Amino acid sequence: MLHLPLALPVPATAEQKSAEVTDWAARLGWVVGLLLFVALVYWLMRQGWKWRGSLQSGLPELPVAPAAPGPATLTMTGRYHGSTTAGQWLDRIVAHGLGARSRVELTLTDSGLEVVRPGANDFFVPAAQLREARLDKGIAGKVLAEGGLLIVTWEHGGTLIDSGFRSDRSAEHTAWVEAVNALPRAAGNAIAAAHAVTDTTHVTTEGPAR
Repeated sequence: MLHLPLALPVPATAEQKSAEVTDWAARLGWVVGLLLFVALVYWLMRQGWKWRGSLQSGLPELPVAPAAPGPATLTMTGRYHGSTTAGQWLDRIVAHGLGARSRVELTLTDSGLEVVRPGANDFFVPAAQLREARLDKGIAGKVLAEGGLLIVTWEHGGTLIDSGFRSDRSAEHTAWVEAVNALPRAAGNAIAAAHAVTDTTHVTTEGPAR
């Protein structure tokens, strides 16, 4: 009787190795596809950033701090989280570097608000251009707990701007809101007093002529 040799079983390790090679090819395809998708999203975001910047090209250059701004009322270190059109927390402003997040050092004086940003554009908000400050929870891509952001509203080139800051010590936010809100009122009172003096002088000068 003729005896045929029995087929030897394929070792399980060989099957596993073959499967591993197939899995690697599929994984490589997924990784390449994912990288291409991320690159496309980044390119679209960059183009959108440029387009938004061109739309905001009419915004004037940012003011710089005066040589002698006066003694500091408050100082703060923390982060700058961006600026938007006032009241529209998703309408990001990117012109003149206002869209770049960064570390920040704030100094409030009677002259205004000095914003120093390492690695980004510094700027200065004169007291006459400050409108108000408030506590909020979000601005253009950054959402925190309620009251986690200090929002300063200011006017520049006819545009009202909301700028978002977060102190390294968030307990400071309330004092900043009070101080910033008091500054425009003090400036307004000084202007009103100056006008009153001018009016009084005008009346006194014309009095004898009548």
